[in-house]
Amino acid sequence: MKKAILVIGVFALLAQGCATPHVVQTKKVSDVNLSCTQILSEIEEAEQFEKDARAERKVTGKNVAAAVLFWPALIGTYSNTEEAIDAAKERRDNLNNLYEQKKCR
Repeated sequence: MKKAILVIGVFALLAQGCATPHVVQTKKVSDVNLSCTQILSEIEEAEQFEKDARAERKVTGKNVAAAVLFWPALIGTYSNTEEAIDAAKERRDNLNNLYEQKKCR
């Protein structure tokens, strides 16, 4: 029984240690109030979120350990990174559209 609890605890820690990039909101109610400069800043931030999510996909010691010891966590990591990348791209596209609508140059 104690071994089972220990194994479950180890798996829980491994799952917690896996990459979980931030999934951004693609649209915010306050976006319409942004100035052109603020829109550009938000676009840069979305690009950084995408870059960070892509970095989490790379082979790291943490990901290798997860694959060896608890492979379902690795599947979760890749699923989460894909969601984060897609959300960051959509956020960037929405902000670019807003930039055009406001006729920012």
